Amino acid sequence: MARKKKLNETKAKKKISVVKTDSVPKEKSWNEIKATDSWQIFRIMSEFVQGFDTMARVGPCVSIFGSARTKPGNQYYKLATEIAYKITKNGYGVITGGGPGIMEAANKGAQAGSGRSVGLAITLPMEQVENPFIDLDKLIKFDYFFVRKVMFMKYAQGFVVLPGGFGTLDELFEAITLIQTNKVEHFPIIMVGKKYWSPLLDWIKETMIKSEKNADDADLAIFSIVDTSDEVVEIINTFYSKYLLSPNF
Repeated sequence: MARKKKLNETKAKKKISVVKTDSVPKEKSWNEIKATDSWQIFRIMSEFVQGFDTMARVGPCVSIFGSARTKPGNQYYKLATEIAYKITKNGYGVITGGGPGIMEAANKGAQAGSGRSVGLAITLPMEQVENPFIDLDKLIKFDYFFVRKVMFMKYAQGFVVLPGGFGTLDELFEAITLIQTNKVEHFPIIMVGKKYWSPLLDWIKETMIKSEKNADDADLAIFSIVDTSDEVVEIINTFYSKYLLSPNF
């Protein structure tokens, strides 16, 4: 009896050791990593080609950002729909990240306004379903965030940023940085929702600029903070009329 018990314990230990060994991922050699990187260039190139080819046919657009977690009953979901509708009625198309939440709301508003609408979807570890308000020929899927962000920047005549999380902040500060450093032409950046964005603006003014001198007061002119859809459209139209341009230039 004791011998049988000891034999079972030995088998159990062997099983545990096998599970532990199999669960440890095999480390790639430096040569394997370099070989993978080389082939990765072609995948990156294909995403740029597909993006450029599709976006060039869409025409002037406004990129609309915000959280994928915003539900249809939320005030900002409704506001994003309204903004996108009015933007398309003023001759612009709409670019979103193609997912749910604020992105869905924006594509929905553009569709309601019979306007042009594009979704730049991203493949993520957690599944993100593309929203149903984008034509299939205007839905582009990306594996690489940096390629996707190039499309947002290159083809946008304006940025409208509604409340969102880290991804939204990433896109917002990317746009601000490119304008601040003169890497792209100045275009309107409009943050919607004073209650949401004002604490961030206070930190920028008091800590970043006044206390630490890490930016200048002039940089505050790069973006605006508003509450309504009419303010968004007015800022965009005023900006381009000032430079004697139109959304169809």
